[in-house]
Amino acid sequence: MRLCAALNLVFSPRRLSTTSSSSSPEIQSLYSFLQPSIFSPNKPGSPSSPPPPPSSLNPNPSTLPDDSKAALESTLRRSILVSDSHHAWTAFKTLASSSAFPDKTLTNSLIAHLASPSAVAENPLNVKRAFASAVYVIEKRPSLMEPSTVSALLDSILRGNSPAPAFALVRCMFGNRFFVPFEAWGGTLVEFCRRDARSFSGFLRVFEECCRVAIEEKLDSMRPDLGACNAALEGSCRHLESIRDAEKVVEVMSVLGIRPDAYSFGFLGYLYALKALPEKVDELEVLMGKFGISDKSSIYSSLISGYLKAADFEAVSRTVLRSLRESNGEGTNFGEEVYLELTKEFLDKGSFKELANLIVDAQKLENVDLPVQRSIGFGIVNACISLGRSDKAHSILDEMNIEGASVGLGVYLPIIKSYCKEQRTAEATQLVTDISSSGLQLDAKSYEDLIDASMASHDFQSAFSLFRDMREARIKELKGSYLAIMTGLMENHRPELMAAFLDEVVEDPRIEVGTHDWNSIIHAFCKAGRVEDARRTFRRMTFLQFGQNEQTYLSLISGYVAAGKYFGVLLLWNEVKKKVSAEEGEIKFSHSLVDAFLYALVKGGFFDAVMQVVQKSQDMKIFMDKWRYKQAYMETHKKLKVGKLRKRNQRKMEALVAFKNWAGLNT
Repeated sequence: MRLCAALNLVFSPRRLSTTSSSSSPEIQSLYSFLQPSIFSPNKPGSPSSPPPPPSSLNPNPSTLPDDSKAALESTLRRSILVSDSHHAWTAFKTLASSSAFPDKTLTNSLIAHLASPSAVAENPLNVKRAFASAVYVIEKRPSLMEPSTVSALLDSILRGNSPAPAFALVRCMFGNRFFVPFEAWGGTLVEFCRRDARSFSGFLRVFEECCRVAIEEKLDSMRPDLGACNAALEGSCRHLESIRDAEKVVEVMSVLGIRPDAYSFGFLGYLYALKALPEKVDELEVLMGKFGISDKSSIYSSLISGYLKAADFEAVSRTVLRSLRESNGEGTNFGEEVYLELTKEFLDKGSFKELANLIVDAQKLENVDLPVQRSIGFGIVNACISLGRSDKAHSILDEMNIEGASVGLGVYLPIIKSYCKEQRTAEATQLVTDISSSGLQLDAKSYEDLIDASMASHDFQSAFSLFRDMREARIKELKGSYLAIMTGLMENHRPELMAAFLDEVVEDPRIEVGTHDWNSIIHAFCKAGRVEDARRTFRRMTFLQFGQNEQTYLSLISGYVAAGKYFGVLLLWNEVKKKVSAEEGEIKFSHSLVDAFLYALVKGGFFDAVMQVVQKSQDMKIFMDKWRYKQAYMETHKKLKVGKLRKRNQRKMEALVAFKNWAGLNT
């Protein structure tokens, strides 16, 4: 059954002229393409004028002697071989001015060379020379032109993104009855049409003329392919919004025996939906069945687009639900662009409640085991995110909750990810609370992403809240998020929050808090000059029975020295010497620890303790460089008199003398 008969179309063939007035925008664009003139360049300062037509290559033809013609052809051939575009073009112009054409091979080689990417890169004027040469040859002696040369020239024009000369070249071929097979040029014109809708009017005129030639001349090689027919149909439906032009394209397809596909019906569906012609839409669906097209996603997508353009939102919802119903609840095949268009139009009209209702109605039809990514709700929410309207997505879900509809976890996830990306972590945390209260539970990865985003935006309270939710949700893997929080707090110099956080989670067996965690807090406090807070953390660490190690004491010693509180170092030594001497050997008495104690105790003037450290190092055969401690003494105690000290404290005097003897300060 012919498609045109099924649609009750009336086709009135009209012959399109292959010429147009010089004042048309297309011809003006063509002249712009040819500027600067490749025929007679204007002198500097002279007024510009449109270039003459290509036929002016030989305004005053004269006979050329055979030997001169042969010499010019030899020059032309040699210039092409060495890619000398300028001399090749000059030789061709001289031949053309005498109506002496090179042979077919040489003529096509010249045009193909001038249109080649290398020649155009060398001089953009070469593609214009190639165009002028081709038009001249087609007008004067079309039998010399090869279809492959036409294709090469059109490809070059396409790379330059200049549709006007491409259409002009094809119309020139028609006008001179040079019928090159459609496959040699049609694809380029279709590509121009796809790139820019403004090229459609030029494309449609060429398409109609091509179809006329194919029908009247009975040339099967001139028959356009389905892609070109669909391009003409799409432009008629979506750009011109003309039922008359669209149905003419359908009639031509029927006459030429070109079977429509799903896209063809989709373009018509868009137009009929836009024009509010439901009976035509019904006819299309019947025809699709007769043509064996079972996948209706294309026509449903197009119908939605047409109804949206007409602002018929009720029809949009009906079409979405109908598509879902026909899939038996297995979801639709709408692409992301359909959801984007649908969601944008609804939101722009302030109809987010209608979107919520659409999702609710869709959920009633969707199978319970349908993957969330294929659900209508996910498509709409994801479109909101892509449009940068996360708040509207949240509002849609709130509206659904008000209606008592269930919202799957997968629908929430795009909003959460969007909030994380935008570092709107407070909103994300509130959304997690809503999810938990509805009986749903995020996975560990989602929590980790949220916590990372919270830490990156310095929203520490949200990070703590999310971590509490993780613990309450009995998520097994907490270590990654715990480390992210601790590391982030340390990098942001917030040891007080580190201490509070650690104290809160220290008894959770899933986290495995160790000595290094306490050391990190102590180090951060000391680095910030808050040695009393570091000392309190140290005591808390001891109370909870976490063992200290070398790093614990090195951090504390460094903090006390920086604060000038050397008595604190003395207290630390009194603790450490007991642990070092204990049989279990809790503390490793290393070179670093000995050095830190010696330097700090010398600076503080606690020489009795200094000699205890010295004795311990000697017992453990730890060699110490005395120069560092000499310097510390001279910087701090060089005015200290042994005689005065003897009168006040005999023991301290003896310790000082012992230190000076050990350090070599009495020599």
